[in-house]
Amino acid sequence: MYTPQAGIFALGTSSHSYLEFDILDPKKGKELFSTISGIREPRTTTGGVNFVIGFRPELWCEIVPDDAPSGVEGFNHDILGTDGFVMPSTQHDALVWLSSSAYDVIFDMARSVVHDLAGQASLVEETSSWPYRHDRDLTGFIDGSENPALFDAPIEALLPEGVPGAAGSVLLLQKWKHKATEWEALPVNRQEHIIGRTKLDSIELENKPLDSHVARTDQDEFGKIFRRNMPYGTVDDHGTMFVGFSADQKRLSRMLDSMAGLITGTRDALTRFTQPLTGSYYFVPSVESLRLLR
Repeated sequence: MYTPQAGIFALGTSSHSYLEFDILDPKKGKELFSTISGIREPRTTTGGVNFVIGFRPELWCEIVPDDAPSGVEGFNHDILGTDGFVMPSTQHDALVWLSSSAYDVIFDMARSVVHDLAGQASLVEETSSWPYRHDRDLTGFIDGSENPALFDAPIEALLPEGVPGAAGSVLLLQKWKHKATEWEALPVNRQEHIIGRTKLDSIELENKPLDSHVARTDQDEFGKIFRRNMPYGTVDDHGTMFVGFSADQKRLSRMLDSMAGLITGTRDALTRFTQPLTGSYYFVPSVESLRLLR
């Protein structure tokens, strides 16, 4: 039996930091893997840190070919949608996602991680986030209404036993900036038709528009994923960190294509009020696979 990284399912944390790195010397990928895999959480019974460690799929396949799931690849090209809409590719080599109940612990641990990787990798993207009104994103709507229950989430998020990469997961990480002024100028009923759910209690609309966000990311059509989205940013510049785990990368990639209007020609209406700034796929290996790299 293989064990998934516990941070994937560690709900209820109030502070998050996403650290994305690029390797400095492509010939030293194994050394970088060893350093990241050796990261230790603070030795405390309170205020501890959860880790999720992921690698660019091609780099993981190069270093650990026997544990690499078939056909998984990085976010290597921009997604060019209808009406000139673009989801940019900003693929990096490694991700360390930290979560905890307090930001001071995250801050200190993030600095420690960056220090440990100095000389091997450069920090190229850093984002901090936090929960907003329990389970809402900064549009004011509840986020993750379609998430599987925590008991069922491993079935959807993790590769099964008996295949390369067992207990690992494919992670899609994107930063979406909200066009807050334009969004907040809309009446609530218009917002609800764009999302495809009611704002107060997140009930799916019976006659939701075909371009609504719910219709364009229908998990009954594309397959279930496990989302850990979080708000990020400042009062003036903010949005959503999309954090989606799946046992099958195609579920994630087809949802993106659908949002961009590449499947039916209908673009997700929400993309007219949010702008994707980043896009990377990471393979999140099992605990046993990480341990072998130390």
